[in-house]
Amino acid sequence: MPQESSHRVALIVDEGSNPFEMSVATELFGLHRPELDRPWYELTVCSPRPEVRVHLGMFTMAGLAGLDAVAEADTIIVPNRPDPWVPPAPEVVEAVRNASLRGARLVSFCSGSFTLAAAGVLDGRRAATHWRFEELFRRTYPLVRLEQDVLFVDEGDVLTAAGSASALDLGLHLIRRDHGAEVANTVSRRLVFSGHRQGGQRQFVPQAVPETADSSLAPLLEWVRERLDTPLTVADLAARAAVSQATLHRRFRAELGTTPLAWLRSERVLLACRLIEAGGMGFDTVARVSGLGTGANLRASVRAHTGISPALYRERFGPRPANQAGGGFVPGSGGFPQVQSSPFPLG
Repeated sequence: MPQESSHRVALIVDEGSNPFEMSVATELFGLHRPELDRPWYELTVCSPRPEVRVHLGMFTMAGLAGLDAVAEADTIIVPNRPDPWVPPAPEVVEAVRNASLRGARLVSFCSGSFTLAAAGVLDGRRAATHWRFEELFRRTYPLVRLEQDVLFVDEGDVLTAAGSASALDLGLHLIRRDHGAEVANTVSRRLVFSGHRQGGQRQFVPQAVPETADSSLAPLLEWVRERLDTPLTVADLAARAAVSQATLHRRFRAELGTTPLAWLRSERVLLACRLIEAGGMGFDTVARVSGLGTGANLRASVRAHTGISPALYRERFGPRPANQAGGGFVPGSGGFPQVQSSPFPLG
């Protein structure tokens, strides 16, 4: 039986909050995961008042915990601002600010970045918000370094997702940080959702659904994933897809919001992380099997992608003795790895 979690998550809701973002947090951090033999999260839904109506009055939530739950949580999630033109409740701002001062991890989904900014915890930091509100956000909070048109931004102890769907991307990213790539993949499979989209990908992909099945990149991506250990160039990928390199770049930009080389490098690092978690291979072997080539390139790539070295990644997420539970996050263990919004250049 998995152990009870010692990582407490507080989800703040308020009048008019969007049910989708609340559901994302509940699905990822509130459901029991019997398929994972490890402690999971303990989620508490809280609010300045014990009863709130959600967006457009669709339904009313009652019996909510008070904001005292924020003071006891390791991670605090602010799903969205009901109306970004209206300042958040002063008691919510104070709770978020106090949580920041004691070192809790702060997360916003969509326009929830306005609440974090109002608390002053984003000053001088990079952040993401929904593309509809970017101009308003820049005008209201000029001290925040707003990243334009990205899915999410990870600043270590403060993370911001741009919109509703990217809340899933950020949530899986958090699980990957806390528990490793294989656990995050298991959760994404249960969700029937893409296991990994980089934070630096574009919010809006103009041609997300190809006009014809033949133009989809899916067959090429699967072909590449089966050959990550072999040298591959953009020319190789273009030849396999029977298109020019320029056309291949356009298709990657249109379908994935990134470039062929950036995607290939990300896939290799994700494979390397899974191999490190599985154990049984030295780092030079992991580098060769994942296509990263050398131990030095492995160390640089894993550190750029996760914020920690391969050795620390293995210590945190690798095989553990049978009498020890898995789980990578240890409350009170200090800071979080500094993971960039996009670990590799997308240009």
